[in-house]
Amino acid sequence: MTNYEIADHFTLLAKLMDIHGENSFRAKSYSIAAFNLEKLQKEVTEMDDAELFNIKGIGDSMGQKIRELQNTGRLEPLDTILAKTPAGVLDIMQIKGLGPKKVSIIWKEMAIETVGELEYACNENRLTNYKGFGAKTQESILQNIRFMQSNLGFHLWAEVESVATILVSQLQKANPGKLFSHAGAYRRQLPTLECIDIVTDTPGAVIHQQFSVTAGIKIDTVDNTLLINAPNQPAIRVHLTDTANFYKTLFLNSGSEAFLAAFNEQYTLPETASSEDDIFRHNNLQPIPAPMREDAEVLQMAANNAIPALIQPEDIKGIIHSHSVWSDGMNTLEQMANAAIAKELEYLVISDHSQSAYYANGLSPERIAAQHQEIDALNARLAPFKIYKSIEADILGDGNLDYNDQVLATFDLVIASVHSNLKMTQEKAMERVLRAIRNPYTTILGHPTGRLLLSREGYPLDHKAIIDACVAHNVVIEINAHPRRLDLDWTWIPYALERGAMLSINPDAHVIGGFEDVTFGVMAAQKGGLTVQHNLSSMGREAFEAFLQKQRSKHQMAV
Repeated sequence: MTNYEIADHFTLLAKLMDIHGENSFRAKSYSIAAFNLEKLQKEVTEMDDAELFNIKGIGDSMGQKIRELQNTGRLEPLDTILAKTPAGVLDIMQIKGLGPKKVSIIWKEMAIETVGELEYACNENRLTNYKGFGAKTQESILQNIRFMQSNLGFHLWAEVESVATILVSQLQKANPGKLFSHAGAYRRQLPTLECIDIVTDTPGAVIHQQFSVTAGIKIDTVDNTLLINAPNQPAIRVHLTDTANFYKTLFLNSGSEAFLAAFNEQYTLPETASSEDDIFRHNNLQPIPAPMREDAEVLQMAANNAIPALIQPEDIKGIIHSHSVWSDGMNTLEQMANAAIAKELEYLVISDHSQSAYYANGLSPERIAAQHQEIDALNARLAPFKIYKSIEADILGDGNLDYNDQVLATFDLVIASVHSNLKMTQEKAMERVLRAIRNPYTTILGHPTGRLLLSREGYPLDHKAIIDACVAHNVVIEINAHPRRLDLDWTWIPYALERGAMLSINPDAHVIGGFEDVTFGVMAAQKGGLTVQHNLSSMGREAFEAFLQKQRSKHQMAV
């Protein structure tokens, strides 16, 4: 083990001791030892104990620790402190600009344990509520997270969308008359993916040459595929074919393994195809949109001509679930309303955080009353556009909502969400969420599992039981459109539709630009076959009013 490797162990231990609030003098001793080790001109492996222990800043104690590392490859105090440190906190420590003190606040005060949770908190403007975390620091952390993630090989669909769109556009301009199309996981709109797939009839040598002009690029050829890796960019996989076989190649690279296996068992590819629709017509099948090509069941739907008209971004008529400066949002109520009006939306549901969400400046009953006065004044001025009074009420540990019935009755609708204590057993988690669903004031179950894609597992729920309970108690299930959530997961949408559930694509916007996230929610919802008829946020204002009136009957029945 080299001096630098030993120093790295000591440095990590010193930082972790600071984060855990352990003996600062001892932590500094490890830090000093690391500093001195890195300055040595001679490897400690070449020294005897007398020489090593006599080095300034090392001494007998640190010398023994160095020998322990050399002989065993391990350092007992480091192993001990690592055992009580969440793995995600170690990842947070790798973010440029975050020292031990800030990491300690992030973990112990903000209750954030993964990089993904930290990124989400930055996007929700939560860090600025803590000492030492101004707006510039928050933005710097966010930029450093994105840079770090770009080198880890995984991406959210939303993160690669602009790159994928520009890439195909540029290739088409550079190769007029040639065919290009997205394929793979990107075309199927999977929430997360490893690379961008493209199919083209352009010769491989031409594509190779066009990409080669980029500095630092690496290109490998495997069969009829170019694997392209560029610095700080998602991986790109180009599938090469000729013009006659373009659509067959596209089809074969636009379905999951399960979908293609089922198709190959029952159907055949035509000799020629001028479009993918030709392939479906050849087999007397209704065309299946690429996002739905995931399993065998969709083939039976296509055989029965039962593929629905999928929801589209333009079908969203109102913004449900948004946050303003009253809690942890970045914009005023008026700014958000005007932005919604500019997008020709019909209404806006303001759902700021409830009082238990102290980290998000949650609303006390007194502040709720003041906010409602502002909403009333804006509604009088902005009619027929309307702002609806809502709250994202925390589901407390026992399943109760964050306010008493008198306060809950002042809202037009209530979004009930879990934000804390996400590590319950499934039994306790189910008791908690089911009790919230049974609350007559619960209108929408917000982001049901609380997951953060690529960084935090969802709450351990029995999805079927949750969906059944929501149907039984007339509770809408949110499809949270934030690209890091997309929760309810699309795989459960078919069951929800089968049971007659109402879903709602909601952006959970903390800034005006967050309204655009509904598009990502729509992309995910299309995979599950969601239609306009089963999406609450597709209702026009009059239909939405009628829906809320029916919801109020739940309150009356409970009295």
